[in-house]
Amino acid sequence: MVLKVMKDSIDACVYNIKEGNVNWFMSTYLTLVHVAAAVGIWSIPSCTWQTLLFAFLLWPLSGFGITAGVHRLWSHRAYQAKLPFRLVLMLLNSIANQGSIYHWTRDHRVHHKHSETNSDPHNAKRGFFFAHMGWLMLKKHPDVIKAGKDMDFSDLLMDPVVRLQRLLDPWLQLVMCFAFPAFMCQLWGDSLWNGYFVPGALRYVYVFHCTFLVNSAAHFFGDRHYDSNIWPAENPIVSFFAIGEGWHNWHHKYPFDYAASEFGISTQYNPTKMFIDLGASMGQVYKRKRATEAWELLKEKRASQEPKAKAE
Repeated sequence: MVLKVMKDSIDACVYNIKEGNVNWFMSTYLTLVHVAAAVGIWSIPSCTWQTLLFAFLLWPLSGFGITAGVHRLWSHRAYQAKLPFRLVLMLLNSIANQGSIYHWTRDHRVHHKHSETNSDPHNAKRGFFFAHMGWLMLKKHPDVIKAGKDMDFSDLLMDPVVRLQRLLDPWLQLVMCFAFPAFMCQLWGDSLWNGYFVPGALRYVYVFHCTFLVNSAAHFFGDRHYDSNIWPAENPIVSFFAIGEGWHNWHHKYPFDYAASEFGISTQYNPTKMFIDLGASMGQVYKRKRATEAWELLKEKRASQEPKAKAE
């Protein structure tokens, strides 16, 4: 399987270069940050324990800016949050540095509306590598561009937090992702070098891949007992790395569910749900939507149809 994915990826790379489909700016950028991440791995032995702990903590913290922030709040409106909580999510999202809230949400809503078609930005039918990160390295399919133009994103521009980040894009994200960790590490006596390359570049690339495992691995591997007719699947390994985003069959069946999973933390690993629930306990989060009632009704409907199917 791994060898086939590698061969298909190489073949696709050669084809897209010949066809002029490569986004050279993004391809160069992604190459450079992966080189920086490799330098980060090399720098780990020289880091203080505080720097290593800081890098480890930035994994879920910046991840929450994606999972609880741009994904469950802004993309799906699965819950509502007050201004202070949204500001925190915006800053965490900027540390993750995966594009502005506006652009990430635009692509994600298009993905859900047109999943596994030419209008899907990271269509899994185009291969594992394309779904993972190849889609960022190629020019967008014309159908993706059209789908983005056909959808209304005015709700995002009504949020001053989204407008603020969009105004400062990309400089705020670059500062929060790379400069902020570098200068923080100086507070406990570590170097700018270690701060930039370990909790900065290495952590950034690691979280990047954790996020995009949802688009790749969780569309290829796992159970599909909520909806067997779609590609997204329940993948506990992805859920571990993506802090609760791997329960993907449920999520695509019920994208409005703030938990993005059927069960709670005791049954399904979902730190993002815990983070949102913490915000609710602090009075910062409200109107959390759940799909469990809809699922129970669907199960009853399926159960009632089974005897008829057997009789036929």
